[in-house]
Amino acid sequence: MKGKLYLVATPIGNLEDITLRALRVLKEVDLIAAEDTRHTLGLLNHFEISKPLISYYKQNEKTKSEVLIEKLLEGKNIAVVSDAGTPGISDPGEEIVKVAIENDIEIIPIPGACALVNSLIASGLSTREFCFIGFLSAIKKEKREKLEEIKYETRTLILYEAPHKLKGTLESILEILGDRKIVLARELTKIHEEFIRDTVSNILDKIDDIKGEFVILIEGSFESKKDIELSKVNEKTLEEHYGFYEEQGMSKKDIIKQIAKDRNISKNEVYQHFLDK
Repeated sequence: MKGKLYLVATPIGNLEDITLRALRVLKEVDLIAAEDTRHTLGLLNHFEISKPLISYYKQNEKTKSEVLIEKLLEGKNIAVVSDAGTPGISDPGEEIVKVAIENDIEIIPIPGACALVNSLIASGLSTREFCFIGFLSAIKKEKREKLEEIKYETRTLILYEAPHKLKGTLESILEILGDRKIVLARELTKIHEEFIRDTVSNILDKIDDIKGEFVILIEGSFESKKDIELSKVNEKTLEEHYGFYEEQGMSKKDIIKQIAKDRNISKNEVYQHFLDK
């Protein structure tokens, strides 16, 4: 009989945030795969749990997944934990889930703390729709490309960032996304938990040698990429507008319908314009 794979969320700061179910699972499994065994040992000792630990972090995720799958196929129950929060969300866990599915192994998520959710609900920004980006690339070119990609995203944007990269990231956000409302959520659930709410430029003026792990929440763009493109199209003549859609391979009927929709005029008006030509 195959074992079960548990994805166990652990506290992101305050140890009281661990769930009763998470504690029970950690006590019952045969093995715990941890992002940092030393960090997890401290958590286990606090709750008087003694279990074998195996390191499972980003750099060894693929090779260790194979080892863990073998043990699961032998009937061992395994819990995967990250240093803080939910496994698989900007932390190890995604790889073993894929391989477990391929091997028809049952996967059981044990919910709990998640920094992006906690920061969002207290941010004051729109929670209706959001886009989680995670950590931006440390390579400057790739970071800029990602920011350009999400420039016209209308949903609330959520990023993770390390303190020593924070200023540079905020400067890039200001340059590419503009001076929007943002929120810095710092040291969530810990003693020095803080929410800094202001515009990008004002926050850049305030921060100096600021410490702690950060979640950056950015107000979505007021105009989508489609809105921008449509605005440009509507500045064209009807002939240019027609040519724009014709180049995309649309039929005459569909072009007239789309132009009428874009310009908020009747189809007959558009049709008559070209009929009179």
